[in-house]
Amino acid sequence: MPVGRAQTRREGERVALLAFGSLNTPAAEVAERLGATHLNMRSVKPLDRDAIVAAAQTHELLVTLEENVVAGGAGSGVNELLAAEGLTPAVLNLGIPDAFVEHGKPAELLRDCGLDAAGIEAAIRARLNVNDN
Repeated sequence: MPVGRAQTRREGERVALLAFGSLNTPAAEVAERLGATHLNMRSVKPLDRDAIVAAAQTHELLVTLEENVVAGGAGSGVNELLAAEGLTPAVLNLGIPDAFVEHGKPAELLRDCGLDAAGIEAAIRARLNVNDN
């Protein structure tokens, strides 16, 4: 596995899911349902500049997915890279809110944070203003 290189798991249109770590599992499900691109980002440091720039140039919306606090997380790194490159695609950063999260089973906590497949899909559809089919 080359360091700092993303893996394209699915080619799609309109939306690109840039998934980090454990959120690759729900990302695969959502990408399939929405016909979206799914990139397994593999690492936060370094980010795969080429993959991110290519996704920004070919998709209407970039969605970062991380099991981490959004503020200062991987999505923020993607945002900084895009700004440095002068690119301004629509971006939706999904992750843990910057608030106390109760203890519980991981699957339940991810669901409560909107980071299960249903929550991710709902957030994307809301951003795109798309109704369920």
